[in-house]
Amino acid sequence: MTKTVFIASAEPYSGKSLVTLGLVNMLLSKAQRVGYFKPVISAGGEGRRDPHIDTVLRYFQLPTAYEDTFAYTGPEVLRLIETEGQGEMLDTIIRRYKQLEEQHDFIVVEGTDFVGHGTAFEFELNVTIAKNLGEPVLLVVSGEAKTTAQIISSTLTALRGFEAREVPVLTVVANKVPPAQVADVQQLLRAQLPAEVGLSVIPEDKALLNPTMRELHEALGGTLLFGEELLGNQVDNFVTGAMQVPNFLNYLKPNVAIVTPGDRGDIVICAVQANMSASYPKVAGVVLTAGWQPEEPILRLLRGLQGVMPILAVPTGTFETSARLAAVKSRLSADNPKKVQLAIRTFERYVDVPALDRQLATYQSEGITPHMFQYRLLQWAKQQRRHIVLPEGNDDRILRAAAQLLQQDVVDLTILGNPAEVAASAKRLGLNLPLGHLRVIDPVHSEYYADYVQTFYELRKSKGVNEDMARDLLRDVSYFGSMMVYKGHADGMVSGAVHTTQHTIRPALQFIKTKPGISLVSSVFFMCLPDRVAVFGDCAVNPNPTAEQLAEIAISSAESAQRFGVAPRVAMLSYSSGTSGEGAEVDKVRRATELVRQLRPDLPVEGPIQYDAAVDPIVGRQKLPDSAVAGQASVLIFPDLNTGNNTYKAVQRETGALAIGPVLQGLNKPVNDLSRGCTVDDVFNTVVITAIQSQQA
Repeated sequence: MTKTVFIASAEPYSGKSLVTLGLVNMLLSKAQRVGYFKPVISAGGEGRRDPHIDTVLRYFQLPTAYEDTFAYTGPEVLRLIETEGQGEMLDTIIRRYKQLEEQHDFIVVEGTDFVGHGTAFEFELNVTIAKNLGEPVLLVVSGEAKTTAQIISSTLTALRGFEAREVPVLTVVANKVPPAQVADVQQLLRAQLPAEVGLSVIPEDKALLNPTMRELHEALGGTLLFGEELLGNQVDNFVTGAMQVPNFLNYLKPNVAIVTPGDRGDIVICAVQANMSASYPKVAGVVLTAGWQPEEPILRLLRGLQGVMPILAVPTGTFETSARLAAVKSRLSADNPKKVQLAIRTFERYVDVPALDRQLATYQSEGITPHMFQYRLLQWAKQQRRHIVLPEGNDDRILRAAAQLLQQDVVDLTILGNPAEVAASAKRLGLNLPLGHLRVIDPVHSEYYADYVQTFYELRKSKGVNEDMARDLLRDVSYFGSMMVYKGHADGMVSGAVHTTQHTIRPALQFIKTKPGISLVSSVFFMCLPDRVAVFGDCAVNPNPTAEQLAEIAISSAESAQRFGVAPRVAMLSYSSGTSGEGAEVDKVRRATELVRQLRPDLPVEGPIQYDAAVDPIVGRQKLPDSAVAGQASVLIFPDLNTGNNTYKAVQRETGALAIGPVLQGLNKPVNDLSRGCTVDDVFNTVVITAIQSQQA
C-alpha cells in the first residue's frame, strides 16, 4: 500500500518547502518511487511553473510530468466553491492523486501557499483535502517575527483545527524560530502537545531566509546590465547609495545589495572597486533606480572588467524600489542547489528523522470520507466488469442513472421494459444510451421467457406453483430480473424505485436463496456523512429480530463494511449503555452482543450502547471509558426496524448525508433494493455496489 503524508501550514512563508525537500530526500533513501503532489497551486503567469513543484521535480529529477503534480490553481478552486462545486473539486483531486498513487511507493503532498486567498479559507481547504485523501499531517508553523507566546498559540490553534476534523497530526515543525527562543519554544510546546505528536524546532538561518539577486530581478523586473552569471549571489543586507563616496563606503556590509539612482556613476564604480578589494566585504549587486542608466563612458569601463556583480536597472524611484526589495521573500529553487542542500542539511540536523520515519511507517488510516469511498467503489467496479439488470425501465431515474453508468464505462446493463417506450423516454430526457453495453428486453417477448417459466415451475412446483402461475409470475419484471441473476444471464439486480422492498426481494428469497450458514437476509445503508462513512443495519428488512438474528445481522454488516473498505467497529445500539439499563429490549441487545463475541472474537464490538456514546468520542469516554468501540463506532446495529429506518432517514435529512442502500446481504447472488424516494445518484451508487458484490460472490 502506498504511504503518504500531507505537509501543511497555517500561514504564508512558513518554510514548508524546507520540510518538503528534506522529507523527499529522506524518502528517496528508502523507497525507489517517491511522488510529489500539490493539489492547489498559486496562479502564476502564462507559461510559468509553480516554483515549489519546479524545485522538487528538477532538483531530485523525479520522473513525473509537471502537469500530473497538481489539480487546480487557486482561482479555479475559488470559482468552484462559489458555484457549489466543492464536491467536483474533491473528486478531481482524489482522482489525480490516485493516478499518482498507482505509480509510487510514497507520495509527499504539499498544501497551499497562503498567498492570494483568505487564511481561514485556505486552512479549511487544506484540512478538507488531507481528510479526503486519508493522509496524516506534518504541520509547519513559522516563528519568524513572533514572540514565544505567539509561536505556542499559533501552533496549538492550528493543531486543534486538524484535530477537530479528526485529521491526525504526526509531527509539528516550528520553523524560523529566533535562536534565543529555541529552547523555550521546545520546552513549552513539548509540554502542551499530545505525547504521540512529534516536535522539531528549527532556528532561523539568514542563509536560507535571504533572497538572491536572481529573486530580486524576478520580483522587480527591469533590465539586467551586467553579471548574469552571478545572479545566484545571496543578499543579506541593503544600503541606499545617496551619499558621498567616502561616507558610503562606511555602510558596506557582507553580501550587500546597493540601491542607488541610475545617474550615480560614482557609486556604481565605487561598488565595483569595493567588491574587487580585499579591504571591503563582498557586494552582492547593484539596483539602479528612476529609469536611469550610467553614462556611456562608465558602461564602457564596466564592460572591460571581469566578474562584475549583477547590476539591474529599474524604472521605479529609490524609495519605492527599496520598499519592494524589503518585501521580497526568498524561495528555495533548483537554480540555487547550494541553498537546497543547506535546507536538506538543516532538516536532517533539527528534525528527528528516525522518529518521523517510524511514524510514517506505522501509520494506518482507519477512516474514509464519502468522496474517497465513492471513488474506491467506482474503481473496484471497473476492475471486473459486471452485468446488472434494472427491471424498472419505465422510471426516468433508472434511465438517467443507466446513461451515467454506460458513459463512465462501469457495467453492462439490461433494462426491462418495452424497447420502443424506453427509447422514447430516453429521447424525451435527452439521454444517450450507448448500445454497445446495453440490452433492453421485454420479458414476455424475450428469448429467455419460456426457459425461465419452466425453470421457475421446476423450482417451485413443490410449493404449489403450476405452469400457468409460473407464466404469470415471469411476466413480472422483478421475477424475470431475479431469474436472469439465478440463471447467470446477469450478475446482479437493482430494483425498488417503483416497487416495494418485499416485491423486490420476494423472488430472490424463493429461488436465489441465502448463502450457506446464513439464516436471514438483512440490509445495510452506507451513510456518507460529511467527513466519514458509517454502516447502518438493519434499516429495511427485519422488523423485530431476535437476539440470535441481531447477532447475525451485526456479523453480516461488519463483513459488508470490511468488504467495502470501512474498518468495522460494531456498536449494538440500545436506549442504555453498558450495565446501566434493564428490560427485555436491553437484554436482547446484551445477549446479541455476547453472541457476536462468541462467534467472531476478532470483531471489536460494544453493546448495549447509546448512539451518542457510540459516535461521540467525548461521550464515549465518559460512559464507557475502557471500550475500544465507544466514540468511534463505524458499524451501528439497530435493535429493530422501527428504530433503524427512522434513524437513517433522520440522519440523512438533518445532515444532508448520502445514504447508499439498502444493500441486501446474505443472498447467494446480489439483489439490491432502492427506496421509492431514491435519486439518480442513489441508483448509480447501488448499481456500483451490486457490481462489486457480484465480483465477491
